[in-house]
Amino acid sequence: MQRWIKLPDGRVIDANRIAYIGKTETFTRIDEDGNDLGLGYAVNLGTDFPRESQLTLTGSKDEVLGILRNILGRAEGTPAG
Repeated sequence: MQRWIKLPDGRVIDANRIAYIGKTETFTRIDEDGNDLGLGYAVNLGTDFPRESQLTLTGSKDEVLGILRNILGRAEGTPAG
């Protein structure tokens, strides 16, 4: 059964096909005028191990962690453990 998850950039991915979730990285975001937009978060997701099957998910902390919760099967707001 497919579990479609919408990514912050508008793409959708089947959560059951994800074979790899990388380490979450942070970076400083700036707009084209050089204004500070705060921290950005990025994580690599792979549907297979070759590099061509991987994508990088970027967004705010809430966006990235919300997507990871959905992929891992925990509902929004459900405590871990």
